[in-house]
Formats: sequence, structure tokens, C-alpha cells
Amino acid sequence: MAAAQGRLSDGAGGMDDAKEGDRDADTAPLPFRAAVDALRSARLRPQIEIEPTRAPQRLAPFAYALEAAVVDGEEDLADGRLVLLHDPAGHDAWQGSFRLVTLVRAELEPEMAADPLLPDVCWSWLTGALEARGLSYGEASGTVTRASSHYFGGMSERPAASQIEIRASWTPREGLGGVPDTASHLASWCDLLAQIAGLPPAAPGDASVVTLPQRRGPQSR
Repeated sequence: MAAAQGRLSDGAGGMDDAKEGDRDADTAPLPFRAAVDALRSARLRPQIEIEPTRAPQRLAPFAYALEAAVVDGEEDLADGRLVLLHDPAGHDAWQGSFRLVTLVRAELEPEMAADPLLPDVCWSWLTGALEARGLSYGEASGTVTRASSHYFGGMSERPAASQIEIRASWTPREGLGGVPDTASHLASWCDLLAQIAGLPPAAPGDASVVTLPQRRGPQSR
């Protein structure tokens, strides 16, 4: 796959309308704080750079968001955003009190973009990443969008470009104390990012401890 076009600027499932800032962590329920702490201490592939970002405030009483990119030198191969939502009262549509919402995207090589089965394959990458780690989840839903750009006039020398975008959400099953295994869900999400970026599966021990935020220096995009 070719490089993604810069860092993520739009969202998934209402993230476009997110207000700035996160809810004060001191006022959050203990299960939500524990779930966020698990996200902060997750072990991830070193090719994936990740940092907190502003979370939406209108989707649930409590929210926490991460933004990540799969990086090869100066090039972002894929990028995405993962949002953890929590409603202590529960949510009928979620069938639980937690929800994970994501947007993942990457550019495609032309021959791959032409594959009619590509959307089904990309959705299977998401569900397969969760199932490969033995995670229990429910109420999964989302869309896979394939877009192509063709250039004309003064831009006619630019080659055609194609992009794939996965927008999805699912309910992580809650464990002890009503806390889902968010660290494993994050690791699965990073597996999806790596796969859509075209990276091979991680070798045993190919991980590093992520201390959030983990930021690169200024780079041109």
C-alpha cells in the first residue's frame, strides 16, 4: 500500500463534531479510569506511533481518544483514531456500558483498489484482528469505503490515487469490576492498522512499551 495522506483530521461515528478537551479524569467512574489506564500501558509494535487526541464529548458521558500512524521513515503508511466511550447507565444500542469507535485509512495500490472483494476483506481484517487475540465483543457495525481520485487540467500529470477507509464500532465485553480488556482491544486495533499498511505480522517480542504521549518531532507531510 502507498502512503496515507498525512495525519487524521476527520473522525468516525460523529467524531467530526467533537468538542475540544477531555472530561476531567478525576470525575470519571473507576471502571472508565481503569480502562483508560490499560490503554496507556498497552504494549504495541514499535512501527506504530500513538498519542492521545481530543475526544468527542457528545457521544457518551465519558470518552478517551487515541490517534496513531504506521510510520516508515518520513512516510505514514496508514493512520487512524480509536475512541473509548463509556456510559455508566448502559446503552441499549451498545448492549453494554463501553463502546469502541474507530476510523482507519490508507492509500491503496491501483491493482488492489480494483479488487471487488476488497471491502469484505478489509472488514474481515477488523473482525479477524479481534478474534485472533481471543477477544469477546458484540454489536459490531461499520462501513468500508473505497474512493478514487483522478486529476485533470493543470493536475493531469498526477497519477490516480485510491484510498480505503474503515469506520467501525463494537462493544468490548466487560470483565472483572466491569472493566473491558482495553489493552488487548488496542493491540488488535494496531494489528488492523499494520495489516492495512501492508506490514507483515509482528514477530515474537517485536513490541515496545508505549508511554503516552509518544510524539515525533516536526515533519513535513
